[in-house]
Amino acid sequence: MSYESRFKNEEIDELFQAILALESEEDCYRFFEDICTINEIHAISQRWHVAKLLHEHKTYNEIEEITKASTATISRINKCLTYGADGYRRILERIQKK
Repeated sequence: MSYESRFKNEEIDELFQAILALESEEDCYRFFEDICTINEIHAISQRWHVAKLLHEHKTYNEIEEITKASTATISRINKCLTYGADGYRRILERIQKK
């Protein structure tokens, strides 16, 4: 791995290995329903939706109306897209290629 996260540790490595072992959407639902609260799943999915809309060059107002996310959340995700670890961008680009 050429990228070295500031948060890297053995427990997180094990979590990510578990996520990488998921083979289907059903596996994802089952795993995330067990490991996260429903509010955590909704928060993560909202962040992903905001990232997709920012990637599509939607305005903050449009995104707020569509997702009901706060402008603080939208701003934070925009900062990640601009200055972050490129996690959102890499996956958005992979999905766009399909």
